[in-house]
Amino acid sequence: MLRLPQRFWEDKEWVFVHYSELVRKYPNMWIAVLNKKIIGASPDLGKVEEVKAGTGKKHIPVIFLEDGSHVY
Repeated sequence: MLRLPQRFWEDKEWVFVHYSELVRKYPNMWIAVLNKKIIGASPDLGKVEEVKAGTGKKHIPVIFLEDGSHVY
């Protein structure tokens, strides 16, 4: 079973605690978070994945910040 590092869970929690602030800065964008800092943001997931890969870290949360304007 894969065990993710504690830092991953702390970064993910940090996003949800600061979601309203982050969604104002990065509406409808993918973000990558490392050590409670945004290291990449783009509407293009591929670009965020490239930034993530460039860190050399294996486990970094990537989250979509939806501003609620989408209709499904």
